Amino acid sequence: MKIYDISLTISKDLPVWQGDERISLERVKKIEEGANSNVSVLKCGVHVGTHVDAPVHFVPGEKGIEHLSLEVLIGPARVVQLPETCDLITAEVLEPLGVPLPERVLLKTRNSEFWRKGLTEFQPDYVGISPDGAQYLVDKGVRLVGVDYLSVAPFKKTRPTHEIFLKAGVILLEGANLCEVVPGDYQLICLPIKLGGSDGAPARAVLISE
Repeated sequence: MKIYDISLTISKDLPVWQGDERISLERVKKIEEGANSNVSVLKCGVHVGTHVDAPVHFVPGEKGIEHLSLEVLIGPARVVQLPETCDLITAEVLEPLGVPLPERVLLKTRNSEFWRKGLTEFQPDYVGISPDGAQYLVDKGVRLVGVDYLSVAPFKKTRPTHEIFLKAGVILLEGANLCEVVPGDYQLICLPIKLGGSDGAPARAVLISE
């Protein structure tokens, strides 16, 4: 059995969505300065690093992150490699994947090289999923979609793709680090922090190859 940690390390150097406040992780109590213990304070958005979107992120009145099904967040998953030339994941791009698709699909694109290179600034030219690509995956019965950058949707066109997925009850895992993962079938364990009423939450996610 091999375990792949596909979670990004949350630190001040991790890129955040354009316009969001940078991550702050500061030790405010220090043993070397006379404190009883070391204590740190983290300040960041809930859509930072490897994270999961809740329906309320784009659908007002819908469920928060604490209501997402663990039965969907844990189970068999397939990592699919898309061509390096792919700049937008459309239905046409997805069709050659074949059917039936598993309930959990993680899409590996050229985005993974951003993590391999350790880039610390937001990359607006990342590969996202078009609305018709989102509808294709919904129609095929996919219940969890994972991507290897900070959004499933293209930059500055985020609402339509998110709405299609979230209104259909599809769980979105964003910011997965797939640079060391080869295409194939795995067991996924993805556990977002249980934040009450939140529109998203950072997650620890792993893939297990047996």
